[in-house]
Amino acid sequence: MSKYEPLYKYLIKSEEANVCLVFAEIEKILVDKLPASAYVHRQWWANNKSKGRQSYAWLDAGYEVESVDFNNKTVMFRRK
Repeated sequence: MSKYEPLYKYLIKSEEANVCLVFAEIEKILVDKLPASAYVHRQWWANNKSKGRQSYAWLDAGYEVESVDFNNKTVMFRRK
């Protein structure tokens, strides 16, 4: 099981068109910390499976990252 599978399961159950999560909420879902790069690099949140296994979680659940706010530590997922 991938470290990011719990995020996939969370998103796949969502019926919302947009899901906004605080980084701390994602860490609670994962039961693990996000890497430091997730807090500072937009590329970590890329909608591209070749950029990291984390992107499989939202892409395979039918979402894309719409925006990331590093000041407020939030990410907005939008259903594809």
